[in-house]
Amino acid sequence: MDKYLIEGGPRLAGTVRASGAKNSALKLMAAAVMAEDACLIHNVPDIMDVRIMMDVLAYIGMGVTFSGGDLEITPATAPRLEAPYHLVQKMRAAVEVLGPLIARHGRARVAMPGGCNIGARQVDMHMKGLALMGARMGVSHGYIEAEADGLSGTHLYLDFASMGATENIMMAAVLADGVTVVENAAKEPEIADLAAFLSGMGARIEGAGTSTIEIEGSRTLSGVEHTVIGDRIEVGTLLLAAAITRGEVLVEGADPGHLEIFIEKMREAGCEMRADGRGISVSVPREVTGVEISTLPYPGFPTDLQPQTLAVLATAQGTSFITENIFDNRFMVVDELNRLGASIKTNDHHAIVRGVPRLSGAPVSATDLRAGAALVLAGLSAEGTTEVYDIGHIDRGYERFEEKLASLGAKIERVPSEA
Repeated sequence: MDKYLIEGGPRLAGTVRASGAKNSALKLMAAAVMAEDACLIHNVPDIMDVRIMMDVLAYIGMGVTFSGGDLEITPATAPRLEAPYHLVQKMRAAVEVLGPLIARHGRARVAMPGGCNIGARQVDMHMKGLALMGARMGVSHGYIEAEADGLSGTHLYLDFASMGATENIMMAAVLADGVTVVENAAKEPEIADLAAFLSGMGARIEGAGTSTIEIEGSRTLSGVEHTVIGDRIEVGTLLLAAAITRGEVLVEGADPGHLEIFIEKMREAGCEMRADGRGISVSVPREVTGVEISTLPYPGFPTDLQPQTLAVLATAQGTSFITENIFDNRFMVVDELNRLGASIKTNDHHAIVRGVPRLSGAPVSATDLRAGAALVLAGLSAEGTTEVYDIGHIDRGYERFEEKLASLGAKIERVPSEA
């Protein structure tokens, strides 16, 4: 596996373009399972998670062609209704084929999901929702097994505004008989993007992006051509990279409306934020100062930007307080940041961050996708050389990460790790 070598110090400046949203593209790929014809998806990021989902679709028997951000998916002639463990263990979003397979083919066998080690993310709500629609659900030998003679619309309330459960239920509901209403639904922009994709296939969906979604089932779904929205988490990460180096960067391909709370918190910390038709820009006219942050489901502060923000606040003036309300292991990055000279203490799901004047380079290891990005950002501002190991985690969610940072002036190099 490769590692990053980072020479800290350069102030990032310039313009960079964000890729398509990982957390949208993966779900659109799953939804394509239900189409009677080919689907063409534009602005798909070339990242490891997309490649894994391509393998899942190919295993099912679908045709998959990917070039230059354009992904064409054609229906399977003799589908294999299974997502195997050796693929699902690498990327938990593969569980999203569960609903589409049941809805389209009446049967599915999907391995229990893996992915980042950031805490329990159970699939109970996925299974409960599908069961309420008439699927016979069970777990055997590490696999979710489901059968249905036909799904029926239902009215359900999610115990938690789970993005994955909302998506899986919404996808299954578009081929169910009757109307399905999902209350306490997730409201992320990626939900609305999935709804737009499904609507282009012929589905009838109202309320996507709000807490109540209504889906009227259709008999069949056609192919569709669709462009993935920009990746708000990559956008935030690149803006934070500029902030930690006290730089000035414009990120194109960004929708400011997807990051309102994040932008407000960056302003509170002393960053100048501007948004226009081109994207979002950041500059740091004075020192970054400590703030208080609590992660919450959208439209709250994104948990997927918490570790990167933690890295920036480690170099801020004063003390910051972070509360993580989504994932119980999201603070695993703290030990590695402290190896770089940060002063962070945690207690349960709270972190106290006392800003230090400068971080110092050291060898560190990425424990998950967003933690890896946080360590790269810390290395950009640290004195001396930082080595970031286990960057396969970063490859899961960021397209050409080191190239984009280097285009802004970062001294970052990808090299093979020592044996």
